[in-house]
Amino acid sequence: MNIISHRVNHLSESETLAMTRMSRELKAKGHDVINLSIGQPDFYTPEYIKQAAKRAIDENYSFYSPVSGFKELIEAIQLKFKRDNNLDFRADQIVVSAGAKHSIANTILSLVNPGEEVIIPTPYWLTYREVIKLVDGVPVYVKGTLENDFKITPEQVEAAITEKSKVFIFSSPCNPTGSVYTKEELEAIAKVIAKHDHLFVISDEIYEHIIFSGKHQSIAQFDFIKDQVIVINGLSKGFAMTGWRLGYIGAPVIIAKACHKLQGQVTSGVCSIAQQAAIKALQTDPAQSQDLKKMVLAFRERRDLVIELLKDIPELITNVPQGAFYVFPDAKSLYGKTDGTTVINNSEDLCNYILQKVFVALVPGSAFGDPNCIRISYAASTASLKDALHRIKNAISDLY
Repeated sequence: MNIISHRVNHLSESETLAMTRMSRELKAKGHDVINLSIGQPDFYTPEYIKQAAKRAIDENYSFYSPVSGFKELIEAIQLKFKRDNNLDFRADQIVVSAGAKHSIANTILSLVNPGEEVIIPTPYWLTYREVIKLVDGVPVYVKGTLENDFKITPEQVEAAITEKSKVFIFSSPCNPTGSVYTKEELEAIAKVIAKHDHLFVISDEIYEHIIFSGKHQSIAQFDFIKDQVIVINGLSKGFAMTGWRLGYIGAPVIIAKACHKLQGQVTSGVCSIAQQAAIKALQTDPAQSQDLKKMVLAFRERRDLVIELLKDIPELITNVPQGAFYVFPDAKSLYGKTDGTTVINNSEDLCNYILQKVFVALVPGSAFGDPNCIRISYAASTASLKDALHRIKNAISDLY
């Protein structure tokens, strides 16, 4: 008899968290580990947000919060959607959850039945796959290529749709590639989606504010599919609030109500202190935020640095991502090579080799649906990035 349920046994450990765990273990043994596997800003939460949380404690926000969020927070989210995305959501279309990951899980659990298909462009954020497995859904992968900045075409989306298709899920800016869809590209995909009214879109926009050229575009802006779109967002990336655990959705009422119902039985309302801090964060116009501008500028400079340093490692081929804080180079030219002890057969072997040999933590591309690549996070200091890329170059130079 199996003690653990099949749904949990069927899940895979998060590869990003696994690499972070291995990094900590090596660091605890005294090794100088540079962790470029973690997907979080290396900046502190802005002071004005922390002050709002401190006031909330002093004002005794210590009781249960409403399942979908405080009224004032929902109003701040409505303001944010209108100000930043020109989207109109009613209060009953918004649900606040414990991070964007929780919001995604709520939405998929509310929408997808066993055997129904979920279309996922690859590369994808690894949690999409695992939550779909949890509900016994069927992932249908659509391959994005390095040559097209890892973005897929409307024709590919159309070819993937069947009568069993229930959800199309994607992120822009994208984790792990940093790719950003333009308004024109999104509109072309939206026109395909609109022809299939049984298909919903989950648009993961958590990296919305970390974009290096142009303006973030939401697929929900097109009125002809608005009733088919669930927008996922949160505070982790743009406000450096990963540990605060606060995300939210804007969705058709029937889906928002389902997420509310589910959350009421599983977690109930989100931390009351985090919600009060989030109100202050979302009331701030990102165009006026010096904290955000400073962070985005730093990420852009780091991206440029990493791209330049990768030019000295010809075995790693990359494009120039336009958002988030990752590069996703193709490393397949290294497969089959060895240092005389370790043979590199795939992206897992390569990342383990680099971690054990030069103590730099990366994430294998297989975790994100592209076994030819590896993910490098540049959410680290300039000095750490220079050191890490130098170590990676040395490790790769030992392969033949």
